[in-house]
Amino acid sequence: MLFDLEKRPWQWIMLIFLAFIWGASFILMKRGLVSFTSMQVGAMRIFFSFVFFIPLIIRYLGKLNRSNLKSLLIVGFIGNAIPAFMFSTAQTEISSSVAGILNSLTPIFTLLIGVLLYANKVRWISVGGLFIGMIGAVGLITSINNIDIGTSNNWYGLFAVAGTLCYGINVNEIKFRLRDLDGVAIASLGFLFIGPFAGLYLLMTDFSMAAGSAELTGSLLAVIALAFFSSFIAVILMNVLIKFTTTLFAASVTYIIPIFAIFWGLMDGESFLPVQAFWALVILAGVYLVNGKRKS
Repeated sequence: MLFDLEKRPWQWIMLIFLAFIWGASFILMKRGLVSFTSMQVGAMRIFFSFVFFIPLIIRYLGKLNRSNLKSLLIVGFIGNAIPAFMFSTAQTEISSSVAGILNSLTPIFTLLIGVLLYANKVRWISVGGLFIGMIGAVGLITSINNIDIGTSNNWYGLFAVAGTLCYGINVNEIKFRLRDLDGVAIASLGFLFIGPFAGLYLLMTDFSMAAGSAELTGSLLAVIALAFFSSFIAVILMNVLIKFTTTLFAASVTYIIPIFAIFWGLMDGESFLPVQAFWALVILAGVYLVNGKRKS
């Protein structure tokens, strides 16, 4: 088989591709918020993703049973719905760069929740790698010009922190409680529960302000792209990656996301400094320590 996720090189390729498309989510949310409220962006992201998942939901519906119902509800609501609203709310007051660095807390929460709630065992070198990666992520984001670290509304970053806490729970739930389901089935059935609620909310929400926005079309396309790439495609890839690797390897994608956030910035005319390249290498060093081979 050409594409074999049992092999580490292919795991790295998927990890980097996942970071590439997920790194665009913060820009897409920012552009969606030009015309829509944070709640509307979160709900549309979930609902459009649900629509994309419908063919797969139909295919995997027979795998839903009492034994996995609770875990799939956790994946749907805690792993996808709550973070969608938390991050869109956070970005009403903090920059996409700050949201990106806070997203890098996911492996920390994955580690802590795995140890506390799932009896997961980790090596000390993994812990060290996590903190090195965090230092690199902080350095990378703070090296960007005109970042709004000191603004009075930065407490909105707590919404993003709450979202990463949810991601940490989600990663562990998939790894330790849904071993009998493949990643595509988990993603599809997770959205089965949250999509209808998001659609119901959208039917009741007021789009009058959005309708009067000159940027309506661009914002709508940004949210649709957010749903397709950063939820539909990314969630499937993330769940598949979790099944084939460790929870920490999969969660470490959040350390690489800031690198691609800078790439998207370059595409948008921003500059890239040598100091940012340095912090990017620090991030990759942390990821390497987290995911080095275990002793047999």
